[in-house]
Amino acid sequence: MGGRHVLAARRLLAGALDGELPGPSLAAAAHRVVAELGAAERLLELVDDLASGAGDPEGCARLSYRHVLGFDKLLLIDGGPRRMLRAHVWHPGAGTIGEEDIHNHRSPLASYVVRGRLAMELYEVDDRVGDLAAARYEESLAERSADWTLKPAGPARLRLTHLGQYAAGSSYALPAHTLHRAWCDTDEPTVTLFLETGAERRHHTDVFTAAGPDPRPGAVAKVPLDVRDYLEALSDLAERLGSL
Repeated sequence: MGGRHVLAARRLLAGALDGELPGPSLAAAAHRVVAELGAAERLLELVDDLASGAGDPEGCARLSYRHVLGFDKLLLIDGGPRRMLRAHVWHPGAGTIGEEDIHNHRSPLASYVVRGRLAMELYEVDDRVGDLAAARYEESLAERSADWTLKPAGPARLRLTHLGQYAAGSSYALPAHTLHRAWCDTDEPTVTLFLETGAERRHHTDVFTAAGPDPRPGAVAKVPLDVRDYLEALSDLAERLGSL
């Protein structure tokens, strides 16, 4: 069942994004709406609604998990490929594959920093003057499971193009192919609101790791939350938001 704030968020997402063609216009609309929904009081109302069982807790729990890059990925609203709204809780020093991984996404995204601070680096592949040697992998989902699979794709060199810090109240949008890495830049967890806006998802993403003798595993398990753990994670998130 949909609570009042869940329904309001769905209406806002539909009104802002439906009818927008992929490109700068859609990116700008996503940028605006994720900042509006990420305002602390409004997000707290939405999370409280969801923590009480509103929305689709079973469906959202199946798509919520601890991400290998070190954050809790909690699906708030599943509005199809153009309206996937998630909360990310970033933990200091976390990351089960490694903080050196640089990656892109299957779809364009917009994100708003609700609390804490996020650091981010942007890269591009430059085999001539790139100063970071890396091993390249193609990441996709396994055919018979939701696990990540990593296929070696050869060596590469990357060039750093941007280093930034995003404090609470700031937002950013990235095209799907943008290579980046991000991490919690404070001693306390950082919370971001993440909106995926791609109508057409890429079949794979690109992952780059520091070159060396340590190969990536062929598959990494994606373990979804059960409903109880999902609702508890939302309650914990609401407590964090309420302390702002």
